[in-house]
Amino acid sequence: MARYTGPIFKLSRREGISLSPKCTKIKRNYAPGQHGQSQRKLTQYGMQLRSKQALKRMYGVLEKQFRGYFYKAARSKEETGPALVKLLESRLDNVVFKMGFSVSRRQSRQLVNHGHVKVNGVKVDKVSYLVKPGDVIEFKDKSKKIVPVEEAIEISKNISTPAWLEVNFDEVKGTFLRNPERDEVEIPVDIQSIIELYSK
Repeated sequence: MARYTGPIFKLSRREGISLSPKCTKIKRNYAPGQHGQSQRKLTQYGMQLRSKQALKRMYGVLEKQFRGYFYKAARSKEETGPALVKLLESRLDNVVFKMGFSVSRRQSRQLVNHGHVKVNGVKVDKVSYLVKPGDVIEFKDKSKKIVPVEEAIEISKNISTPAWLEVNFDEVKGTFLRNPERDEVEIPVDIQSIIELYSK
């Protein structure tokens, strides 16, 4: 599958949000490129599009896959916004990141792709795998001591774990207890504008 491999700083500047721990402070608060500093006012469609692009890039999802998540959320029995967030949050790469076994979603995608992660005792190398409540996520024995994982755990020990996850850093293992509620997930974009964009 195609994947953006360019500088993450450019995407962070384009969307005006931090997409990586390295981008916590954006020095130039305007979009990249020769027209980045132009003060052109966005239309309603432009604002909706930017919200969608920011959310896609935040979770590292491409357009076709993101659209699939949206329509799946729209068909669910609950509100589209919270349902969409639950789908994105239950992706395996995101769960590994939220458990504190990687410092970014980008790094967690690499760990999953390289076969370091197991779900319920079975190796899963598909980053878009949707984790279900009760699933146990752990690292292979040989993978528990790799430097990126150990460094991430040292950092994560000082950060509170989300309420919907249970983590054992000593065993490099965690349980996905339940799907998060919308107000438990901090997302710096307007979800409603994305719903309006796809509903046209």
